[in-house]
Amino acid sequence: MSKKAVVLLSGGLDSATVLAIARSQGYEAYCLSLDYQQRHRAELDAAERVTQALGAVMHRTVKLDLSIFGGSALTDASIAVPEAPAEGIPVTYVPARNTIMLSLALAWAEVLDARDIFIGVNALDYSGYPDCRGEYVRAFQAMANLATKSAVEGRTISIHAPLIEMTKAQIVTQGTALGLDYGITVSCYQADAQGHACGVCDSCRLRRQGFIAAGLADPTRYASTAKTA
Repeated sequence: MSKKAVVLLSGGLDSATVLAIARSQGYEAYCLSLDYQQRHRAELDAAERVTQALGAVMHRTVKLDLSIFGGSALTDASIAVPEAPAEGIPVTYVPARNTIMLSLALAWAEVLDARDIFIGVNALDYSGYPDCRGEYVRAFQAMANLATKSAVEGRTISIHAPLIEMTKAQIVTQGTALGLDYGITVSCYQADAQGHACGVCDSCRLRRQGFIAAGLADPTRYASTAKTA
């Protein structure tokens, strides 16, 4: 009997690695992306490339305009993407994004009769986001199994966050071992329309440091004006 899983896929390094892990574990992957009018919408094209490369059964993109709320440098053009690490929760945090995405994944999982959801949150090399912590994932799983018809009828949902305690170097090492081409992914918070990275935002910095620490070549496509030191 096949195993179905809904995999949240942004098109970035972490979520692509999670898809590779799910596929390596024998799951049929139903990938879900969210077009929330994010500044770096080139990641949605990357998500499509990743699903094709890794053999997902289906890829759906939900359109939900979070820019009507703003409150984040990723959804409000008037807020600049920072080019240096900051104290506390950074302005690139999108209010409730992972909760919204997991809720959508949960709804689709019920329809598919899939009992597994994969998400690429990471608590070590992360940017200070509160919805990337292990206790958050466990709390959402508990809620999911209270709130769904499938769980009440005995088909409980498991939320998998295989990267939660991994460093970025460990993540890229595992993804590379699974045959993932990170050159097709986009992580930059302000990537241009072609997916070229700025090299200076927090996401670019963490990604580049991961490849350096892993001793692997960085396949990221940087803009001609990017600073990568």
